[in-house]
Amino acid sequence: MKLLITTRADNRIPDWVALTHPLLKEYAAKVGADFQVIDYVTDCDVGDGRWHYRIMKHYELHEEYDRILHIDTDTLIMPSCPNLFEVVDPDEIGTCCEDKGPRQHARLQSIYFAQQKFGAIGWNREYINTGVFITSKEHREIYTKINGEYWTDWGSDDVHIGYLIKKNGFEINDLGYKFNHMTMFSQDWNGGPSRFDSHIIHYAGVGLFEDAKAQGIDNKLDQAKLDYQRVYG
Repeated sequence: MKLLITTRADNRIPDWVALTHPLLKEYAAKVGADFQVIDYVTDCDVGDGRWHYRIMKHYELHEEYDRILHIDTDTLIMPSCPNLFEVVDPDEIGTCCEDKGPRQHARLQSIYFAQQKFGAIGWNREYINTGVFITSKEHREIYTKINGEYWTDWGSDDVHIGYLIKKNGFEINDLGYKFNHMTMFSQDWNGGPSRFDSHIIHYAGVGLFEDAKAQGIDNKLDQAKLDYQRVYG
């Protein structure tokens, strides 16, 4: 079984690369996977899609690799993180679903609007996040355009790929926030768990946790650097 871990990055974010890529490489070696940075220019030139749709490279990469785990560059892997290739069965797609808590309504709206554009497929839950995302070769069709197009409204690749997962009838393993701990999961509706008790912290979007804001941190890179020092010293 040939395994790969990918991440999306380029020379626009050297500080993130310096901070997190050594950890990603170390984790790849630990689980017996190759490591690859996806930095090519996509043919989607709308909004965040120009960077997020780099993940579509997995369609080609799955010709060589049986299983691929994507982890965004704006993440911090904890020493506790287990082997995700063992956590997720090969016939499942491993991800963290976001249609929960205060974000549920907006995420369900995106699911609805995607079907207005591409056609109704009975998709009514499981809004995915590709920040931590694992697939097998049998899933490679989700890394293609829909009717020759990309979804370019809010949510970009998460909505696009989520649509194709549902359309193809693939099973999702919702790994929960412990494998993709974004700020939304530290809020009161979820019991306010500490991000440091999770396996992967993801500084998606603004990416600022409340305790860091209280310390005067005003950007997610400084937040991640502070967290790195706390965890790795």
